[in-house]
Amino acid sequence: MPTKISGLWLPLITPFKDGAVDFASYERLIDHYIGLGVDGLFPLGTTGESPTLDEAEIDELVDRTVARAAGRVPVFAGVGGNATHKVTKTLRRLERFAFEGIVSVCPYYNRPGQDGLIAHFRAIAAATDRDMVIYNIPYRTAVNLSNDSLLELAEVPNIVGVKDSSGSVTQSLELLARKPKGFAVLTGEDALYLTMMAHGGDGGILAASHLMTERFIEVGRRFAANDVAGARAAWAPLAQSVPLLFAEANPMPIKYLLWRQGLIASPECRLPLTKISDGLARKLDSFFVERAAA
Repeated sequence: MPTKISGLWLPLITPFKDGAVDFASYERLIDHYIGLGVDGLFPLGTTGESPTLDEAEIDELVDRTVARAAGRVPVFAGVGGNATHKVTKTLRRLERFAFEGIVSVCPYYNRPGQDGLIAHFRAIAAATDRDMVIYNIPYRTAVNLSNDSLLELAEVPNIVGVKDSSGSVTQSLELLARKPKGFAVLTGEDALYLTMMAHGGDGGILAASHLMTERFIEVGRRFAANDVAGARAAWAPLAQSVPLLFAEANPMPIKYLLWRQGLIASPECRLPLTKISDGLARKLDSFFVERAAA
């Protein structure tokens, strides 16, 4: 049976300490966010700095995510790239682990046409019996999967949803109006979470929900209860926080705050990411750390 793709999904950061993956902090994060009530986990996304990880680290992260989640929430691993045969090869390597599905980004840099995008995702879907969520984020990949192409792909049985970061409210709202029953549209645009939920979105895969997680969950709960006013009230402080978390390269600000809160041992990222500026650190401390202490 397909996994229900809805609610708040967390694209997990990958903690590092002294150049190595900090698995103790990583497992602590999994327990923390499942305890708060997230609906699913997405390791190995760009928020998890997946391009900087080697094969052994990727394998162990998937293994530990599945083991730590222990069936409490579904796990969709990031498996994508711009060479289709390499993506399917990686997928075959990882399939010994019992994750429920994958999130696969549009091919980046080589800018295929719509026919190439469709063929790419069909080939990946054919290489696995796991569920698959497509990730459309043209301002990172330089290619936009059109709604027509996405809805054609939605006819493939194990392509069950999309992480929609099209960057176009018009395109996103049209997709919500046209999506078939059972096909999930989760926004990847943190700042548009309220907007997309108000127009019938199924949820979000939101890096910003590493912070103020309960607020993000409450927005979804309020919409489920048809309480639009309550959802707007829950969203109000998030509307202020999201721009701060993306003021410099993701996930540097998020890692800084998780470190300040004691959830990870170090705010370290891997090159080419470095660390946030002193100015942003002061703003984050003022908004998040001092508010939590008040």
